[in-house]
Formats: sequence, C-alpha cells, structure tokens
Amino acid sequence: MAAAPLLTMSGITKSFPGVRALDGVDLDVEAGEVHCLLGQNGAGKSTLIKVLAGAHQPDEGRISWEGREVRLGSPVAAMRLGIATIYQELDLVEHLSVTENVFLGHEVATRGFLRVRTARERAAALLRRLGHPEIDPRTLVGALSAAGQQIVSMARALSHEVRLIVMDEPSAALDPDEVGNLFRIVTDLTAQGVAVVYISHRLEEIRRIGDRVSVLKDGRVAARGLPARTTATREVVSLMTGREIAYVFPPRPTRPYGTPARTGDEATTDRRSGDSGSGTTGPEATGPGESGSGDAHSWDPWSKDPRPQDPYAKTTASQDSVPHDSGSQDHVSQDPNPRYRASQDRRSEDHRSQDHRSQDHGPEDHPSTALTPQDHDPRSGPTVPTPLTPPLLSLQSLTRKGEFAPLDLDVHPGEIVGLAGLVGSGRSEILETVAGARRPSAGRVLVDGKPLRPGSVPAAVRAGIGLAPEERKAQALLMLEPVSSNVSLSSLGRFSTGGWLDGRRERAAALAGTRDLSLSPADPDRPVRTLSGGNQQKVVLARWLLRECRVLLLDEPTRGVDVGARSELYALIRRLADEGLAVLLVSSEVPEVLGLADRVLVLREGVVVHRAPATELDEHRVLDLVMEGAPSC
Repeated sequence: MAAAPLLTMSGITKSFPGVRALDGVDLDVEAGEVHCLLGQNGAGKSTLIKVLAGAHQPDEGRISWEGREVRLGSPVAAMRLGIATIYQELDLVEHLSVTENVFLGHEVATRGFLRVRTARERAAALLRRLGHPEIDPRTLVGALSAAGQQIVSMARALSHEVRLIVMDEPSAALDPDEVGNLFRIVTDLTAQGVAVVYISHRLEEIRRIGDRVSVLKDGRVAARGLPARTTATREVVSLMTGREIAYVFPPRPTRPYGTPARTGDEATTDRRSGDSGSGTTGPEATGPGESGSGDAHSWDPWSKDPRPQDPYAKTTASQDSVPHDSGSQDHVSQDPNPRYRASQDRRSEDHRSQDHRSQDHGPEDHPSTALTPQDHDPRSGPTVPTPLTPPLLSLQSLTRKGEFAPLDLDVHPGEIVGLAGLVGSGRSEILETVAGARRPSAGRVLVDGKPLRPGSVPAAVRAGIGLAPEERKAQALLMLEPVSSNVSLSSLGRFSTGGWLDGRRERAAALAGTRDLSLSPADPDRPVRTLSGGNQQKVVLARWLLRECRVLLLDEPTRGVDVGARSELYALIRRLADEGLAVLLVSSEVPEVLGLADRVLVLREGVVVHRAPATELDEHRVLDLVMEGAPSC
C-alpha cells in the first residue's frame, strides 16, 4: 500500500466580503518533492498558503498530515507540525538583529534566561548553511539589503524542525548566483525528505527546480500534479492566463527619439479613450500570445532557442529616412509632443546655439545627440534611431564612493535605457541617486540641461523625475490608504486651498489617472493593499503621471507581477516612452531588460562593463558580462 502524501488539502474554500478567494481547491504534496504552485495575481495562491500556514481558517474543506486529519488553528500550530512559510513580503523586524529575528518566538533560553552567545552561534551556522557566512548575526536587519533580508527569512524557517517549507517568490530579490545557491539549499532539503511548496512568477525556474506543478486560476484548480520538467511552457501559461505566450514586448520605435508616434492631440485623444497605439492597454489590449498585427515580439524563456531578433532592431534605410535639413530646425523647435515642447522652450540660448551647430554638421557630430561608439557601428548602419532632440536626463561623472564608479549617461525623450547587473552591482543605487534619495560623492544630474541640487528628493521631483522603487509596498505606497491618497501624494498642492484638501477634486483626478492606466478595479476609494502587484505598480505610475513627470525611473517594475499583467505593464511603459518620457529601467530579469530597453548598460561591481543596443545582446552574453566581464567601454 502506497504511503499517504505528507500533505493533503481537499475542497478548501475561503471567502472574504465580496469575493470567493478559494473555491474547492485540492493540493497534495509528497515528502522530499518540490511542488510548484503557479497562478496569476488574484488566483488564490496567497490565500491558500495562509490557510496552510494557519493564518486563515478555511470555510470548508479538510487538511490531512500524513493521512491524519489536522486543524491548523494558528501559525504556531502549523509550525509545531513542521510547516514553515517564507512570505514574499518578508515579516522581519528591522530594528532587531539577525539573531533576534531568526529565533523570534522560540528564543534560545534556559530557565527564562536568554542564551545570547549560543543563539548567535546557531544563527551563524544557519547563515553558513545558506551560503552567506558574511552576514553578521549581530547586524540589525534593517541595515541589510533586500537579498540579505531574504536570507535571514530563510534562516528563520530553517531554525525550526521543518518538514515542509512554503517559499513565496524566494528568488525575487536574488541575483543569478544567489538563485543558484537557493536551488542548492532546496535540493539539500529535499534530499533530507523535506517537502517544498515553491511559488514563483519566473517560469524558467520551475523547470530547473520543480518536480510537479499545480496551477490556480480564479480560486480554482486549473491543473494538478503536472510534471514540471516536461510540461510545455505554452500549456502552463495558457492554464494560468487563457493565453499562450509568456513574454510579449511591444515594438520599439523606428522613428528618431524625441519624435512622438502621434501628434500631441492624437496622443491626448488616445489616452482619453484608452488606446495607446502599439502599447495598448485595457480590455481591448492585445494580450500575451495575441500579437495583433504581429508587431509585438515574444520570447519563450523556457525554450533553448536564442532570443529572436527584434524586427525593429536594425534599420537598413538610409539616413534620408531621418528628417534632417541643415537649413532648418523645424524637427527640433516644432516638436508636436507637448511634454517636450514646453521643456524645449525653456532651454537656454547656449543649447539653441548648440542645436544650430549640430545641424550644420549632422546629428552625429553633436555630442549630446550623437550615438556613442558602443551604440553605432558605421559598418553596419545605425542600430537604434538617431535622436533628434537633446537628452532629457544627463548623468555627468555621477558617482557614489563604494557603490558605483563615475557614470556618464544620456537618456533622450522617448527612449528606454536599461541597467543590467547583479544585486549589489549599483543598479538601484544609481536610480536612487538620480532621484535625490542618495547624495552623490561627485558628478551631476541634469534634467533638460539644468543641474539638480544633489541629494534632494524635492528638487528632483520639481524637475520632473519620478521613481518607482524596488520595494513598492515599503517605499512607495501607503498600504492602508485608498488609491486616491496614494495617487495624489506628490501633488497635494494642486488639491489644497488655504491648507484644506479638496477631496472631491483629489478623487476625480485619481480616478481619471487610474482609468488612463486601466487600473482594475477602477475604484479610487479601494485600499491599495487589496490590489494585485500589477495594479499597485500602476498606482505608483499614476502618481508620477499626475505630477507630469518627464523622467521615469523604474526599479524592478514587474517584481511579484504575474505573467498576464506583465505584458500589460510592458505595453504601458513603452506607451509612456512613446509619449515623450525618458525611462531608466532596472530589472533582475535579463529578458525583461533586453525586451523593453532600447539601449542597455551592463554593470558589474559598480562599473559599466558594456554598452550596446538591446538588440545586439542576448541573455547569455549579459550574464557572462555581469559575472566575469571586464570594462569594455
């Protein structure tokens, strides 16, 4: 007779006011296996693991442990049974030390007296087991990076006698080396008979680490017990979303940067109607796998096929296809996009004279508009459209000692520049320095040719810079407040008179902004904490669009966002660039950087080791550079 599964959940149902989160869900997990749980945001994954962790009580259904029915009345009851949960949103206490967090709730003590030294030694041993002996157990958790805090959370789970560990997006804050170390830990645990329930939106990880896959959709089981290594990606994504392609990126523009896809009036009309051209979002948007006219380029991250060349990558057209007239500057001064037209009117006479000189000699001779040697090989023709307008964002020898080396970078209106690198390579630190959250050791940040006061967030915001940070829930959103309060946060002055806030105007502006981004549900009174990851990110973007920002800094924009919502965010980001924003993007997912960005800078240990158009790179090349590369630029 076959042994009973370690865990069996049968007919689990859970309802909240107005929504049925789980509707008869079944799940079985064998000892020593990695069971992958997949589904879009809102599919019921978080509710199911909270039921398993004892945080929620099911309305109906049974839970059996080794064939014996049990009741998980609290997280303590689940922990005593041997079930540990590592949540995506880490539940650590930042002002306590690593050791205190690891043993929180089951302190190492004898007769009521804490054994501090013993606890510290055990914490250090757990950290060594996790491959991170460099983390000092005495360090305050709040001083650690997001990746370091993830390791501490794992150590806390392993400090118990666990038999089943639930890992919710454990690799979200880890770089490729650390992901490999995570997989080593999971393999060691399963070899000891420990079961792992692994939740991830990174589908390529499932094949590497998983044994079986179960898929949830709309609170129900769409598939159960699929073989992780042989089930086709298209089948998994189709089960999750009803569509087939995992990554669909909107097309890159072939026009010069600074020339919008549509006139200002057309763009405004389209934004009101929800139509965004190539970057359409909303109910009528082309979803993943539905490429519409065939413009969007897609890539299956599980396949062994190389990343397909973007059909917009290399233009063979002559320079005559770029509007250029040495006797006229209409293509600069008569820019139809109002986002840059206003900024161009404010430019100094010096910049205007430089624009005249650039037209006398062609765009390639102007230092602010010419493609860099890494961007342009004269033997093969231009690989990215030549910008016609000066850069909107300029970094001049920007540096922070110990974090990143001097960096020179121009980002033009309508351009997306990606920063690729490992966690700790200086990517996020660069964005935070540009946004004024960190003070540079040297160098300058210029917006529209005007230098910003260093280390000043208000100065950056006034200049039109908006940051969507890596940890949106901790750093960008007021989770208990409604959508309207979050959207208006950086523009409160627009809705106040004599110190009094006009809530009606604030709510109306938030509703218009979130509808424009296809927020679902479009309810400005809804608490942000109840939204999915993708919709929370839209709230952050709506805040900066209401502020009329011109430079958008995106740090891990799709972290914790499901496959279907990612494609919608990709289209939205491209649409915003098409409307004139300069976008600087950071992502740990190399396919995302290569699919979204026009140009890519690869960082290693704070140094730019390579610059190239995104279409001239592939994932393997980027990973080689970030792990072993020496500076080549």
